[in-house]
Amino acid sequence: MPSSSSDNNSTRERIWRIIFLSDTKAGRVFDVVLLWLIGLSVLTIMLESVDELRERHGVLFATLEWVFTGLFTLEYVTRLWVVRSRWKYARSFFGIVDVMSILPAYISLLLPGSHYLTTVRILRLMRMFRVLKMAEYLGEAGVLMNALSASRRKILIFFSAVLALVCVEGTIVYVIEHDANPGYANIPQSIYWAIVTITTVGYGDVAPVTVLGKIMASVIMLTGFAIIAVPTGIVTSEIGRELKGTRTRRRCSECGWDDHDSRARHCQQCGVALE
Repeated sequence: MPSSSSDNNSTRERIWRIIFLSDTKAGRVFDVVLLWLIGLSVLTIMLESVDELRERHGVLFATLEWVFTGLFTLEYVTRLWVVRSRWKYARSFFGIVDVMSILPAYISLLLPGSHYLTTVRILRLMRMFRVLKMAEYLGEAGVLMNALSASRRKILIFFSAVLALVCVEGTIVYVIEHDANPGYANIPQSIYWAIVTITTVGYGDVAPVTVLGKIMASVIMLTGFAIIAVPTGIVTSEIGRELKGTRTRRRCSECGWDDHDSRARHCQQCGVALE
């Protein structure tokens, strides 16, 4: 009996290493196969949204979807089996993504009218982050998120000022253009045009025809170039501060290097333990 339990734990350990690590040939093969399955399943979801293709190949799409769903379900159950804390894994970010990527298919069986809910399966793309080991870069993502958080007041004030500006500009253009151009029939529509113009998107669905209107449009366009740079500068400044905050000036007693990461325990130049 103990031997059976030991063999079971050994099997779980081997499967865990294959699924969660890439330090074995089997683990690398598993990652490659999983990447292909994720890519093909997402491609199937996209193609299925095209009416002509769905009408012509609906049965094929449905069959492929259930094949992918079955394989991903098997993978999810296996992950739950090999991890030490099943509940902790199920509540983790990738655990939730795993469930959300397979759940819509089963819901569509119980609720036939929930076809559009199945588009949630596109979340399978998020699973590539785990396979490609992009979670290793969450520290860098944290720096960006902290910078955005620190900039939120400045950005909020900036966008409030921009909103007030486009409201004023839209109203002015409405006064100038509404008699000569049906595209500026009301103030909200004129504000929409001002937003499109100041962001330099320029859909071209509405354009001024009077001389004053064109002058105003030129001013708004030039203003837009300056406005685009402002939030970029704000966030970049905060990122610089955040990066400086992650460094420490502890000097290595061996080589003198003093630009270490705040979490460093050893010198990155010579390897000596930091005091």
